[in-house]
Amino acid sequence: MDNAATSEIASLIQNAHIKRNPSPRHDLNPSTTASEKQPVHLDAHPDPDASDVDEDEVPLSVLRPIPRRHTMPPLPDLRLEQTYLKSIEHAESWQAVAWITFKDHVLLCFAQGLLWTLVLSGWRHVNRSSKFSGRGVGARIRRWWWGVNNWTIPEGGSKLKNGKLANNVSEYYKSEFSGSVMD
Repeated sequence: MDNAATSEIASLIQNAHIKRNPSPRHDLNPSTTASEKQPVHLDAHPDPDASDVDEDEVPLSVLRPIPRRHTMPPLPDLRLEQTYLKSIEHAESWQAVAWITFKDHVLLCFAQGLLWTLVLSGWRHVNRSSKFSGRGVGARIRRWWWGVNNWTIPEGGSKLKNGKLANNVSEYYKSEFSGSVMD
């Protein structure tokens, strides 16, 4: 196939997907409350006798409407078919179409999944090696998160294997530092 035939095929595929006579009944989005908004018009000189507002209520004519924000730019077209057709629009051969298809549907999806898996694996590794025995906010959040997910919290064993020595150290700490800071 030559380049002219390939561009003819791409053009034919694109043109086949265009609706020439769209139906307003089926192809338009339904109207929303945002499309039916009307700006508020206030009476310049309201008649206080003709008001049906109680004394404790603020009449609507006194309130000022909130100015509208500037309109946002249009949303980009994120539909797969439209973006794919746009990317193969200038392909000059079937090999170029095959490369674009492979790149968009296989290679980039694989790279995205690989990157996401590496991020999650790294996070899990960091999270597993974190300490649970602290009293700080980070340790509390970590224990809470593991409890919410019904994960077993690793037992944080003492670095002192001798229980008697550990008791002596804690008694020394209590007797030495118990009231010296406050005195």
